[in-house]
Amino acid sequence: MHRIFLQSVASFLAASLLGSTATAQQPTAPHNQSITAPRMRADLMFLAGDGFRGRLTNTPENDLAMEWVKARFDWLELKPMGSGGSFFQPYQLMMSSLGEGSELALNWGEATSRHVTFSDFYPHRFSGTGRASGPVVFAGFGISAPKLGRDDLTGDVRGKVVLMLDHEPGENDPNSPFDGVVTSEYSSQLRKTLAAQEKGAIGVLFVADVQNHGGQENFEGAARGYWPEQAPHLERYQLAAWVQQVRIPAGQVSVQLAEQMLRGGGKSLEALARAAEPNARGALVALPGVTATLTANVTRHVVPDRNVVAAIEGSDARLKDEYVIIAAHVDHNGMDGDQLYAGADDDGSGTVALLAIAQAYAQAAADGQRPKRSVLFIAFNSEERGPLMGSWGYTENPVVPLDQTVAVLNMDMIGRNEEIPIGGSGRFRGYSVQSAESNKNSINLVGFSRSSGLTAAIDKANAAFGLTLKKEYDNITSQILRRSDQWPFLQRGVPAIWFHTGLHPDYHTIYDRPEKIEYAKMERIARLVHQASWDLANGEGRPVLDKR
Repeated sequence: MHRIFLQSVASFLAASLLGSTATAQQPTAPHNQSITAPRMRADLMFLAGDGFRGRLTNTPENDLAMEWVKARFDWLELKPMGSGGSFFQPYQLMMSSLGEGSELALNWGEATSRHVTFSDFYPHRFSGTGRASGPVVFAGFGISAPKLGRDDLTGDVRGKVVLMLDHEPGENDPNSPFDGVVTSEYSSQLRKTLAAQEKGAIGVLFVADVQNHGGQENFEGAARGYWPEQAPHLERYQLAAWVQQVRIPAGQVSVQLAEQMLRGGGKSLEALARAAEPNARGALVALPGVTATLTANVTRHVVPDRNVVAAIEGSDARLKDEYVIIAAHVDHNGMDGDQLYAGADDDGSGTVALLAIAQAYAQAAADGQRPKRSVLFIAFNSEERGPLMGSWGYTENPVVPLDQTVAVLNMDMIGRNEEIPIGGSGRFRGYSVQSAESNKNSINLVGFSRSSGLTAAIDKANAAFGLTLKKEYDNITSQILRRSDQWPFLQRGVPAIWFHTGLHPDYHTIYDRPEKIEYAKMERIARLVHQASWDLANGEGRPVLDKR
């Protein structure tokens, strides 16, 4: 601890010379001014350098990056919070491969048709392996959401193959109870399959939501893209804890085939889809005389993965079992041939800020200054793959009970100025055109609308830093609210917010380099996050979710 003590003395002298920027009502978090642009720049030049080869999940370079974060936490003498007294919290990813023999056989009384993979049918990657045969029923969107007053699985699905629509009702309605225009977790095919399985279904078939996604369907092209012959540069992962719950076969059928299945009952897919939109408790629609035999041969492959977790223990006997989480993700998109995706902003910037904030807490602790509540530092992995595999893996098996988690402050892309170009690609859906210059003092609070108490705490902390806190993007078609690691916590009832300087043309390209980071701005943002976390860790009350 002597090395931290020497750093603490130096930081104390520097802080004394600089003076405090806080008011009497808002004392500065100890060692806030030790969070500096030069230190974070040095770390980011290393982490986003060529040697880490873009930190892609399930590569030696990704493992090395996680080890580096662990070593820094260890050097700071933080408390390890992982498995077996380590700094690592393990979880498992799942990859899938398609075997021979997957098919869908349909019987209409005397007529039978067989559909092999890629023609009008393919199994899903999360599908159970096996065969299911039974009558077919249509269940609208297949959503079971009692707390929202909706259950498309009302009725008896036991022993049946359930045909259901992709997506969710009201997906283009900003006032939809399903998270507005943001795609809700209720729309997940895997979650729909588990809901049907729980109610006794023996198989599930999905079809495109023709009401909201009409037009010509290239089913075979989509099927071959879903199951490519060659492994893609960016592998597709799912969380093993979820996939392993699926026991029944699940697949996708073409619109054309679904129409054939419905024809005997005098129904059209478009009419049923239209009726499913407002129907809060839709009855199942039987398909007279139609039985399906669904065969899926999907092999599951487990891939070990891990987050890095460490803590500063709180000082208050009553509050130290409650935690404030500060988080960022380490991984990025690796290399494609000789093209390096360095991921300096996404999310090297958040990772090095996490390390700088952790060091400020460690130095304060060396001075005998600990917050009342404990603070948990998490370096998530595999945010880009799945996505959000590290944070979903954490929330499935948290090292701190979620009901003892006061708030999550997530930093992802905090190093640039938001820039939305004219004629930008689909990644900029829902954004207005804006220049980097217009956002040079701005940072987005994504998730601001979910907890007014948490947002107010950040507003209060920002008084010392004067950043422009933009609160605009919780309900836009870009889906930005669900695109970083605060999202799983919001789904589990934990107040969480994402600090995000915004998208820009270099996002997810080879041009996201450490030389382009706005380090002075990043210093202010990291100091703000540090201050807000300190305030939350010392406050008497706790923020709550206004919307879940």
